[in-house]
Amino acid sequence: MEIKEEGTSEEGQHFLPTAQITDQEDTQFTSIQKIPNEPQLEFILACKDLVAPVCDRKLNTVVQISVIHPVEQTLTRYSSTEIVEGTKDPLFLTGVTFPPEYPIYEETRIKLTVYDVKDKSHDTRSFLGSASFQVGELLKSKEQLLSLSLRTSDGGKVVGTIEVSLVKMGEIEDGDTDHITTVVQGQKCALAYECAAPDSVSGKDSLPLLNAVLKNPVCKLYRFPTSDNKWMRIREQMSESILSFHIPKELISLHIKEDLCRNQELKELGDLSPHWDNLRKNVLTHCDQMVTMYQDILTELSKETGSSFKSSSNKGEKTLEFVPINLHLQRMQVQSPHLKDALYDVITVGAPAAHFQGFKNGGLRKLLHRFETERRNTGYQFIYYSPENTAKAKEVLSNINQLQPLIATHADLLLSSASQHSPDSLKSSLKLLSEKTELFVHAFKDQLVRSALLALYTARPGGILKKPPSPKDSAEKTSPQDEPPQLRRQDSIPHHSDYDEEEWDRVWANMGKSLNCIIATVDKLIERDGHNKEGGGGSSSQDGDMEASLEDSITSHPKEDWYEQLHPLIITLKECMGEVVSRAKQSLTFVLLQELAYSLPQCLMLTLRRDIVFSQALAGLVCGFIIKLHTSLHDPYFLQQLHTVGLIVQYEGLLSTYSDEIGMLEDMAVGISDLRKVAFKITEAKSSDDLPVLTGRREHYVVEVKLPATVFESLPLQIKEGQLLHVYPVLFNVGINEQQTLAERFGDVSLQESINQENFELLQEYFSIFMEKMPPDYISHFQEQNDLKGLLDNLHQNIQAKKRKNVEIMWLAATICRKLNGIRFTCCKSAKDRTSMSVTLEQCSILRDEHQLHKDFFIRALDCMRSRQTQGALNESDDPETGCLTDNKPTSRHFYPVALLLVSSHLLVVWLILSLALLLAKYQ
Repeated sequence: MEIKEEGTSEEGQHFLPTAQITDQEDTQFTSIQKIPNEPQLEFILACKDLVAPVCDRKLNTVVQISVIHPVEQTLTRYSSTEIVEGTKDPLFLTGVTFPPEYPIYEETRIKLTVYDVKDKSHDTRSFLGSASFQVGELLKSKEQLLSLSLRTSDGGKVVGTIEVSLVKMGEIEDGDTDHITTVVQGQKCALAYECAAPDSVSGKDSLPLLNAVLKNPVCKLYRFPTSDNKWMRIREQMSESILSFHIPKELISLHIKEDLCRNQELKELGDLSPHWDNLRKNVLTHCDQMVTMYQDILTELSKETGSSFKSSSNKGEKTLEFVPINLHLQRMQVQSPHLKDALYDVITVGAPAAHFQGFKNGGLRKLLHRFETERRNTGYQFIYYSPENTAKAKEVLSNINQLQPLIATHADLLLSSASQHSPDSLKSSLKLLSEKTELFVHAFKDQLVRSALLALYTARPGGILKKPPSPKDSAEKTSPQDEPPQLRRQDSIPHHSDYDEEEWDRVWANMGKSLNCIIATVDKLIERDGHNKEGGGGSSSQDGDMEASLEDSITSHPKEDWYEQLHPLIITLKECMGEVVSRAKQSLTFVLLQELAYSLPQCLMLTLRRDIVFSQALAGLVCGFIIKLHTSLHDPYFLQQLHTVGLIVQYEGLLSTYSDEIGMLEDMAVGISDLRKVAFKITEAKSSDDLPVLTGRREHYVVEVKLPATVFESLPLQIKEGQLLHVYPVLFNVGINEQQTLAERFGDVSLQESINQENFELLQEYFSIFMEKMPPDYISHFQEQNDLKGLLDNLHQNIQAKKRKNVEIMWLAATICRKLNGIRFTCCKSAKDRTSMSVTLEQCSILRDEHQLHKDFFIRALDCMRSRQTQGALNESDDPETGCLTDNKPTSRHFYPVALLLVSSHLLVVWLILSLALLLAKYQ
């Protein structure tokens, strides 16, 4: 039979589903019996008695795993082990795993080819021998172990033995030992291959739920020795998330809706004097262009049907600006003897930044500060409102748009209850109407509305000012809440006409008075109805007779009379509300006009940049929240923490404070800070569409996460009732590459120091809330298990120390996050090299500290995890674009904890020469 060999392609990531019996080309193949959502097949390898081609040569062996497909009879390279040096009996720590969708059957053959690697740097290797087996043979073997002879290419000479052991993570293997010996610092020690009965891994039951947002898993399997010479098993999984594109599309749709609404409100602002009208026309022209651009981007994103993530090579592509770079879940599942099984998740993603916009003028942190400073000091073309007042105006406008239709609906329901003459229904409708109306009235207590009304009045035709009204320097009276005064009276009141400052107070108060009339009338109607139902008992007093006589005269037809008495009051309420809405909307829209009028189109470009960065950050956050929720649904303390405190979200940044990465860090800092505007709400899924739904506006977003009914019912009452769940994002950044060396020796690292200090204070604030709100019994147990206070003190000391490349900051912040049930992120420019170094170091450190990884195997475990050979997806020569399981720089594989990747001396010389040249040019 002729077998055609093929190189590995992207075939490994997109597989056809398999049936129990598959009929292809009139041939039936038997599918592998497997656990749902678990890999179909996993095995580990070891060789014995390998024969070196040259006497006395110490072998450096690696095994190449290839798949022979039973239909096409083609051979495809699938994966390989790590290189084991200096032994004829290599025991490989890296196993082989086939994900659930891979087209593998019992009839599929696996070919194992053993090579002797002579030069790792150039990947020079020589063939030793090969063997093959059918998958069904391994599955049906008595001890699920095959011992195969390795033969030379002509099939004659035996050059050793290779053992294939089936792995089933989660199964008990009583008495099953494999006395393969391994050399540990010159001594041979027997490693018993056994595993304790596993506890249920947290989150394993929720894998079907996670599959709705995760796809294309790439798995790796390892076995590492523990300190007592037993095996632990580790499955490492990297998955893409469809939220990479889903969340940006949701967010852009909301931006379009919000901006169209704002543009319409600007058009409905009414007549303005020529100066303000020209400003409005200019603003509308640019705003309409922005909406068109957002619509075009949304259209292009909707066409994306291929990959579910954005690769780093596309980070400068305009149509993909809103999509995060290389968003992936990195999951490590650990099954170790005598210890509880565990999952460790890290979300890896490229730093949220506006790459297409570029960083020539810095990032958002610098640009926003500069913009606000210049706007505050600009002349008389517009009226300055602080960012807080502008945000307040947007909030009040949003409340108006939400509450006005609700009040109208509840008012109609009240009339409906009155027509039905139903006291209970009337009370219920009145309660809802009162609640919404009170919220509505409360929204206008802010002094901003009054000052904006005056500013708008002066902007009407005929309104003349000696000086444009300036909210920042008023001396007007303040509200009872001690809100800051908004206008300077002597300069701002029109001198040619009278302005009734109390008119707004009367209009606004009429809303409350109208509601009070309705409440009083409903109370009287219900009270009279109660007297009527008391029947013929009557009243002996003269007052009672008079009261009855009055009721008879008013209530001759109860059903019609209730409606008739309430209807004019409801009409009045709606009219008052309409008057309030009209005035408030126009005045607050005028406030927004001031923000937009300054420095067009720079203002809108800043908004665009902030939207882009926020979109990337939000997509990662939603992905992390959903994964954390699904993996912790059975943890009652986590659920209590979720609704009483909220979750800490810790971002580990690895950007340098040099060149373009300064701008990236400035973007990232603002984008992560903006995530404080996001809250989550968990609802019951009513259909098969269980993707998260986004609502809100730029100042406040709510992400609705859907759960199946059976899962939803098990949640705490507060969550089921729709309580908003909050997150507390914090960012700690430590530059670790050669550019950071330049920044620390010749540049400025103050940005990094400021960010770390600011976010430490936020972390400390969260810890205080956590200790205050969580139950005392939990806090007592928590403090026994974790010295969080000591870790926080240590983190603070390291931040204050201002030590170069202090990666201890990253380790401490990550540890604190895990102990607080937080969500972990690791970010660098593209979520590849630096991110992979950090994640693999963290994973091996966890295995050492939490699962008793043998100290002599720490570096070897690290090398295995940093191997370039991923399962089923990458060619050996491919640039691993997909994230953190790989490292595409084979000569730079170690993440040193003190000084990383120090720049070479000749680069420093070049840099110094250029600096001197620039200085000379400056002073000539």
